Amino acid sequence: MKFLRTVRFDASDEQVFARVAEPGEWAVPGSFEFLDADPRQLSGKDAQAFSNGFLGIGSFGWSSLVEIADIDEDGFQRIIDQLAQYFIGHHGAPHIAAALPMAADEAHYASTVCEYPLHTLLAIEREFGDDGIVESLKVIRPQRADGHGQVRLWGNDDTQERSE
Repeated sequence: MKFLRTVRFDASDEQVFARVAEPGEWAVPGSFEFLDADPRQLSGKDAQAFSNGFLGIGSFGWSSLVEIADIDEDGFQRIIDQLAQYFIGHHGAPHIAAALPMAADEAHYASTVCEYPLHTLLAIEREFGDDGIVESLKVIRPQRADGHGQVRLWGNDDTQERSE
């Protein structure tokens, strides 16, 4: 099974987000964090998390980029369990029985965006639309290495829109 894992190539996430995901954490798009938000009230680092962040599972911090990685069934279940506990502690879920189905839905949704090959990098753009939150996933396809063996990350990309 494939799932999203945070990556960090430099310290920019530490400048952009108030809470930063650790490299290598499993991640979900995390749009649920903003379902009750007033788009006019988001500013600064909160606006950046909304616009460009994936939510790391563990730290519950944000990451600009994720890669598609292999996960086993036990790891996938741990993600669901951690999300359920997070929903109880931070989103008012009354008990684990109420939180688990929502967590399973979020984890399943995250796995559906992993339709690309392993190690594919993804970025996200999120905005408020007429029907709620709209996500656009950007596939980062490394172009060519320069003379120093560095891979250029930013170039042509495919966009896949999803509505939360």
